[in-house]
Order: sequence, then structure tokens, then C-alpha cells
Amino acid sequence: MKILFDHNLPFALAHGGFQIQIEQTKAALEKIGVEVEYVRWWDEQQKGSLIHFFGRPSEGYVALAQAKGMKVVVAELHTGMGSRSINARRAQKAVMLITQTFLPKMFTAKLAWQTYRQADAFIALTPWEAEIMHDMFAADPNRIHVVPNGVEPVFFRKHAGGTHLVCTAAIHPRKRVLELAQAAARACVPVWIVGKPYAESDVYHQRFLALQRAHPEWIRYEGAISDREKMAQIYSGARGFVLLSTQESLSLSALEAAATGCPLLLSDLPWARTSFGTQAQYVSVHLTDAALAPTLRNFYDRAPTLPATFQPLSWEQVVVSLAAIYKQLLRP
Repeated sequence: MKILFDHNLPFALAHGGFQIQIEQTKAALEKIGVEVEYVRWWDEQQKGSLIHFFGRPSEGYVALAQAKGMKVVVAELHTGMGSRSINARRAQKAVMLITQTFLPKMFTAKLAWQTYRQADAFIALTPWEAEIMHDMFAADPNRIHVVPNGVEPVFFRKHAGGTHLVCTAAIHPRKRVLELAQAAARACVPVWIVGKPYAESDVYHQRFLALQRAHPEWIRYEGAISDREKMAQIYSGARGFVLLSTQESLSLSALEAAATGCPLLLSDLPWARTSFGTQAQYVSVHLTDAALAPTLRNFYDRAPTLPATFQPLSWEQVVVSLAAIYKQLLRP
């Protein structure tokens, strides 16, 4: 059994959790003896039993792979759609139905909606994403498998606690890092931001830097940290973890913080509720920084007394489930 991994966006163009998910999944599969290669688009001699595509491949891609005798597993993150209101999703579904009914096939094929009827299996990170795949794209429930992200061993350690909150996220409006920093300055709550922008010249990033320089006593920022041991120490030594993004799939940083026993304050969105349930605190994504400030202060004050009982899976546990799915698909 040889598994081929493919993705439609080069890592050099955009960093984030998807890259970590792909790299950690490949490494963990290889540890349990599964042969994995990245698709070499230039190599016509490359062979494989199954393609695990991270994202949404085109209808033609799936058809060509299946014609070569390869199964196709699709693992798409429904970050935006899964964060919209029920009315917004209903409106989008209606537009999708109208589009498929009246527009030419050559146009709708580019949207690759039919992929959800073609592929052999689908991997959802949360039960909520599984519901999105079935409800919005009519994917067969029997082909949908919920397999969450895992956490590296270095993060499973005892929580020591500390004096600051930590937020690990890209410096981007979707992550609301600037709004968090503004609320922290208002509430006099120390927060450590770990992450980097997609472009140094980004206006949102520049506004964040200006705010940090104006309030260094409350906002700590040193950029991104790639050392996993150091990140584990930061989570373990934090008073709490905060992630206020407006759109998310299943945050790897939230799982890593949870593994250390760090209390969580997350956006009140379905991905978080279905993943962490009552074992996290939640806040509306619609609050202004002024309205957010007292909530942040309250979380900071209560954090040492909040129970931290959520235990994420390790990558080794995750890939055992994946390998079982692969074997089931490849069974004669």
C-alpha cells in the first residue's frame, strides 16, 4: 500500500495549520509502516494505491485517478462555510442548486461540487464539518469519516500556569489578533501573541505592530516560533489560551494548548463547540474590543480555577484510524 499526498497550494505561499497537519500526518503514518509520498506532478512513472488530497480536487482529477485504479480520499477544510450562520448557508445552498440547474457544465465543473459524489472517501476534522459535507454537497454519509488532528508528544505535559494569556495565530483579520490586543490593553491583561503575517507590508499587521509598541507592558510579540519544545513550554507556562478567529476548522494551536492543560477561551462557533464542548470558555466573534475587554478580564481572573480535562489525540492515534480507512478502501 503506497499513499500519495497532494495539495493545491504550495507551502511557500501560505503558512498555517494545514501545512502542519499534512507534515505530521505523513510522518506519523511512516512511523507505523505506511509508505507515503508527495505527488510529483512531473513524474509520470510515480505509482500509488490511493491519493489523499488535502483540499478539493477537480472532477477531472478524481476521474483520472480512478481510471488509473487509484482511490481518492478528499480532506477539505470548510473553514468559511462552517463559520457562517444557518441563514447564510441556506442561501448559499439555494444558489448552488440554481447554478447547477441552469448554468453550463463547463462552468460548474470548475467549482468541483461533483467531487463530493465522485471521491471514494472524505475526511472531516469535526462532526460539524461532516455535517457540512453531507448537507451542502450531498456527500454520502457512509463515505464520510471524522478524524481530528493530532498533537505531538512534546505537548502532553503538566500545566504550570503563569501570568499571561497566549494566542498563537497568523496576524490576519480572520484571526482577530489586533482586536484581542486592543481588548487586552483596555483590560490591562498581559497577552503574548505568537505568529506572523502573510506579508510584512500588510496594513492589519502594521496596525498591530503600532499597538504593540504603544502598549508593551500588556502586549508581547516576538513573531512566530517554530521550535515545538519552546511552544510547548509557552502553552504550559501560560495562564490561558485565547483564539478569537471569525473562521476556523479545527485549530491545531488550541489542541496543543489543551494537551498541556491550558484553559481555553475560543470563538463561539460550531467547530469549537463540537470539539471542546463544556471544556472550554466561549465568546462571540461579533464583540468589539471594548465589549470584549471585560470578558477577557473575567477569563484571566478565573483561569487558575477552570478545569482542564480535554485530552486531544496523539498523531499516532490519528493515523491508526486513517490507515484503517485506507485499508478498507483498498480491500479487494
